[in-house]
Amino acid sequence: MKEKGVILFIAVLTILSSCNNDDEVSVVSAPPRSMAEVEAENDATIREYLQTHYYNYEEFENPDPDFNYKIVLDTIAGLTEDKIPLIDQVSSMTISVSSESFFLDEDETVDHTLYYVAARPGTAGSPTVADSTLVKFEGQLLSGEIFDGNSTYTWQYLPFFLRGYAAGISNFNVGEEIISNPDGTSEIVGSGIGLMFLPSGLAYFNNPPLGSGIGAYEELVFQVNTGLYIENTDYDNDGVPSMIEDLNSNGNLSDDNTDESEELSSGLGFVPNHLDVDDDQDGTLTRDEIVIDNQGNISFPDADGDGIPDYLDADS
Repeated sequence: MKEKGVILFIAVLTILSSCNNDDEVSVVSAPPRSMAEVEAENDATIREYLQTHYYNYEEFENPDPDFNYKIVLDTIAGLTEDKIPLIDQVSSMTISVSSESFFLDEDETVDHTLYYVAARPGTAGSPTVADSTLVKFEGQLLSGEIFDGNSTYTWQYLPFFLRGYAAGISNFNVGEEIISNPDGTSEIVGSGIGLMFLPSGLAYFNNPPLGSGIGAYEELVFQVNTGLYIENTDYDNDGVPSMIEDLNSNGNLSDDNTDESEELSSGLGFVPNHLDVDDDQDGTLTRDEIVIDNQGNISFPDADGDGIPDYLDADS
């Protein structure tokens, strides 16, 4: 899965040309579809899949010594008609998505449903959408076609990944520790194993990566193995945990940028707070405008008493 910070809008181009090389080539841009319309279609498609498919839950409930703890999805039919469908096993969460997230002209905020199931609960804590997490994953389409994945644990800073993926990970617990095996391999004791189903509004919507095999407005499925995580990840090392830099508390760290106007006017570009060492662009580093005591507790001085902490207040 390609890392995603801010999703860039690229229109789908349809090129119409004739056999005469002297004729002009016409380029027609297909306008993006309504997010609300696509969400309704995606949710219906996912729910139909959940009603007609199951996973190998019985192997997880009574694992053999050589079980590889891999989730296998299959259709309920014939000999498997007595299997419990995914629709009866998944949990769900609702995430509001603004059309602005995909640079769409329509002013929409649409609720999207993320479905997930913990096949094996982890035995330790759970990361937030802002934490670096040690993960193995496999991404596939509802057709079963795999488009990406990694078979070894890799650190992922979740805000760089798909909105729905990060939210899904935050619903799973991780393991406790890494142990080394006699054969030179290693494993994480008590890691979590889960499955999530993303509508396109929590994934790539109309702009999937070129060559990925993912279609516009296509639903995605991820199987994940959550190993460990860094609690209170501070990615930009400015002293403020990344989760606290989600100022509007919507789970999307890419739309929180206190000094956006100053950055754009100075040509610096858009740098959201969780990646910015000077969140108010006043020339004083964020780390120097907060107080961290010997126990690691953070306080946020407000020198001018205007209700805005100094590290977010350029005129304090």
